Amino acid sequence: MSWSLDVAPFFSWPVLALVAAPAVILAALLLLSGTRGAALRVVAIAALLLALINPVVLREERDPLKSVVALVVDGSQSQSIGERKAQAAAAEAQLKESLARFPQFEVRTVETTPTVSPDSDATTALFGALSTALKDVSPARVGGAIFVTDGEVHDIPADAQSLGFDAPVHALVTGRPDEFDRRIEITSAPRFGLVDQDQQLSYRVLEDGKGTGAPVDVRVFLNGDLVTRQRAEIGGTGTVTFQLPRAGKNILELSVAQDPKEITVVNNRAIAVVDGIRENLRVLLVSGEPHAGERTWRNLLKSDAAVDLVHFTILRPPEKQDGTPIDELSLIAFPTRELFVEKIDDFDLIIFDRYQRRGVLPTLYFDYMAQYVEKGGAILIASGPEYAGNDSVATTPLASILPAMPTGQVEETPFRPEISELGRKHPVTRDLPGSETEPPQWSQWFRSIDVGTPRGETVMTGPDGKPLLVLNRAGEGRVALLLSDQGWLWSRGFEGGGPHVALFRRLAHWLMKEPELEEEALDAEARGSDLVITRQTVGDDPGPATVITPSGSAVQLPLKQTVPGRWEGVLKTEELGLFQAANGDLRALANVGPVNPREFREAVSTTEKLRPVAEASRGSVRRLAGAEGDITVPRIVPVNGRADADGRDWIGLKTTDETVLRGVDRTPLFAGFLGLALLLLALSATWWREGR
Repeated sequence: MSWSLDVAPFFSWPVLALVAAPAVILAALLLLSGTRGAALRVVAIAALLLALINPVVLREERDPLKSVVALVVDGSQSQSIGERKAQAAAAEAQLKESLARFPQFEVRTVETTPTVSPDSDATTALFGALSTALKDVSPARVGGAIFVTDGEVHDIPADAQSLGFDAPVHALVTGRPDEFDRRIEITSAPRFGLVDQDQQLSYRVLEDGKGTGAPVDVRVFLNGDLVTRQRAEIGGTGTVTFQLPRAGKNILELSVAQDPKEITVVNNRAIAVVDGIRENLRVLLVSGEPHAGERTWRNLLKSDAAVDLVHFTILRPPEKQDGTPIDELSLIAFPTRELFVEKIDDFDLIIFDRYQRRGVLPTLYFDYMAQYVEKGGAILIASGPEYAGNDSVATTPLASILPAMPTGQVEETPFRPEISELGRKHPVTRDLPGSETEPPQWSQWFRSIDVGTPRGETVMTGPDGKPLLVLNRAGEGRVALLLSDQGWLWSRGFEGGGPHVALFRRLAHWLMKEPELEEEALDAEARGSDLVITRQTVGDDPGPATVITPSGSAVQLPLKQTVPGRWEGVLKTEELGLFQAANGDLRALANVGPVNPREFREAVSTTEKLRPVAEASRGSVRRLAGAEGDITVPRIVPVNGRADADGRDWIGLKTTDETVLRGVDRTPLFAGFLGLALLLLALSATWWREGR
């Protein structure tokens, strides 16, 4: 309870000034004139003015407020190392029990979790959590903060003034003082690189604590495959030279040998994500028999900025002799030896569009082409009636890699190309525009080539369900066989046309081994804090995927079919780092959160990082456990003002003088009988004096 004096005038202050001015002048004249009874008259005038001013006595009822104490418990991944989590839990329980004995403290407990953000690697943000916990508390009410952490905090303010309050900050550090850890860091790595071109990466191996300092082994993995081993000096810089095997995301992983005394092996690995970029794909297009759709492939490939096209059209075979000068028939001689012997390996894809043997290419060259495919090349046969004839390329050494052999029959009946059951799962033909209806919304074709039982995958069918588009692998390479020359009808818009651009472009890129068109593939992708596993297959249910988390635990993740041939599973994660997914013989890697997060760059617990801000706020930093592992939690002591808050076995928390107003009683001094009595007494005294 507190008392105070206030005024509640009956009139505004300007009006009161007009009334008070003559009264003050009158009182002054009475006193200066020396008139008897002047003092009593001045008192009466003053009483009248006070009555108009209306002085009020206030009696306030107030309740004291509690000091707010923040107990911030570090829940980051590094707290899972060794006995840190158990130490933190024991300390938290004892602190809550101690603080409960002091009714003047209001305790707010905050248990932090790892912050997953692609834009920031500050994964242990304890001061951010502290600010959130105290955002509705006035600075004068803050009694202090107690951090239970391993000391590896990533958002420590530059000075104590940045805290926003004047109260002690204490840190109780988990872990042991004799910890040792070895880690590897990538110091420089390219973000992009050309496929099959040399790239370089630099790294260094560091040791925190007492280590041997001897050279250690470093293994280098590219997309999960071991590519090299190196011997690295502690603290020195090593260099790795590598080549990206594919376009798109590539993950380079460096792993340093483990020491038995290490507190964790999570930071024994470091990764770099490098996006592979292909140089323009080189395609050789050889057009044979002139036909209505001769320029379909040329126009399509020329429109693709990622393709460098070399196109030759054979206008006249060598056996045709009509007397026309050679220089009037062609702009350039067909460099057969240069293309099919000397530089054949420079091409990513060779397309034969209605080509037949007419003596232009020697038989030996077809053998070179078969070897080219076996070693990783790609060939597409876009066939017409010539494929069923005696001069078909099927009668050359290419027969060893072709997915289907002709029967000699040519179907000349209208039909609508259909996607096979397998083709509905295959990425080349899955979800082609127009395929969602039955029959498909695209035009008919009028010719197809009969073949025997194919050896590859039939993804499209023609009349009576016969093979129309067959894909196959030969050695390390790929072959596609299109058994009709009617694709140009789609490009010309006949009967509404069809998805020739989507189909032919996918087909060409599948032949050139684009990763997104693999029919058997496993992919892992981070979406925020979720890990999304995608399995592409033309088979049946692939079963669950096995996910290895950064901490080393294995999780079985069920996969659900989203569209035919595509299965997906989502894993909610609470860890940061490199995840490994496996399904059958397939393996995929994905990184959740920032690459090489700070959380594990320095895993050894420390008291030094928090010491400056703690000492500046009159707090303390101390370890919970000694060398023997025993836990010691300091006592809690309330302190006032800016008193020292650090003792040998205790920590202080500030109490507040803040109160909350519960009610106010107002008593006017000149109201009611008391005011009337004072006024009557003053006036009566003047009359009495005049009567004498």
